[in-house]
Amino acid sequence: MSLSTASRLQSPGWWPTKGDAARDSFVGTATCAKCHAAKVASQQKHAMARAAVPAADAGILRQHDHLSFRLGPYREQIVTKAGMSLLTVTANDSKPPLSTNLLWAFGAGHLGQTYVYEKNGGYYESHLSFFSSTQDLNITPGQSLATPRTREEAAGRRMPPAETRACFACHTTASVTNNQLDLNNAVPGVTCEACHGPGASHVIAMNSGQPEPGAQLIMNPSRLDPVASVDFCGACHRTWQDVVTNIGLGALNLRFAPYRLENSKCWSKPDARLTCVACHDPHQPLEHDPAAYDSKCLQCHLNQPGTKTAADLKDLNHPDSDHPDSDHRDTVHPDLVHPDLDHPGVACPVSTKTCTTCHMPKIESSLQHSTFTDHWISKPAK
Repeated sequence: MSLSTASRLQSPGWWPTKGDAARDSFVGTATCAKCHAAKVASQQKHAMARAAVPAADAGILRQHDHLSFRLGPYREQIVTKAGMSLLTVTANDSKPPLSTNLLWAFGAGHLGQTYVYEKNGGYYESHLSFFSSTQDLNITPGQSLATPRTREEAAGRRMPPAETRACFACHTTASVTNNQLDLNNAVPGVTCEACHGPGASHVIAMNSGQPEPGAQLIMNPSRLDPVASVDFCGACHRTWQDVVTNIGLGALNLRFAPYRLENSKCWSKPDARLTCVACHDPHQPLEHDPAAYDSKCLQCHLNQPGTKTAADLKDLNHPDSDHPDSDHRDTVHPDLVHPDLDHPGVACPVSTKTCTTCHMPKIESSLQHSTFTDHWISKPAK
């Protein structure tokens, strides 16, 4: 059964977003690359590596150096020049504008990007985000669609400390250490140690010629059982339990792939082959071609009706078998045998190509101004 991320964080050992390690226990990707150069190089091309960047380094803000949006009497602008992005709110009155420098840009920009700024010792989520679908600003998902009452509301929403910590813990690496938020030493984006945990002890052991204990001193998610594996990714992408215990998420849950996946009929087994990493390699850029996932689907589902499985053959060859083909063993064509598939899914009667386009369709979310692949695997509606 899926657990909430809060429950996982109470358990011993590393878990994404835990934040109790000391800052000097993190070694950085350059050190990881000394032994894992290929993985580090390819992971840096993944969108997760750009999950957050300082606003000054945000390519979207440099490419769109003058963004504007009007809501009621308020005009909100983000103007970027000289390496700085300034958020300004004006109204149809004589009062002076409200202006603040953006500090962080959250999101690689494939779907969109949201901005964070600091004011009076607190961190604020910008009222507006950039959306790739429109190449413009619109209201940040989860924020009120009503007309702001003040300039301050038009600029953004103050995030509670726990939310601020959670946001940075998911979008950056080592921003929460010793259970305190420390953005001065935060590493932008999701890097090796965001998932595998701080690596100093691991590196010391490996450099001392102690590979066996060294391997136990770093988190290896491949050792997790299916439920824990999906919950591991759900630490940031929301576990099933995270969503069902937060009724405020509502229509926004379309974007939470672990939750949607665990609602799938095939998850109820659960099948050890059905995890996030079965289809997505976190060290490689996300594959957007639906055809690239066909081989993954066919590892579990028969590729044609009538295929015999390993279980079928076992019954067929038993001397006391009452299997309908037991008297015709020699007539089973070898191309209709899948010897490794002992508990398969049924064969699709329509196609064995671009499976996800029907069973995991892309759904447009008007609230999020984006289109998401629905990970709630199901049969298409008739």
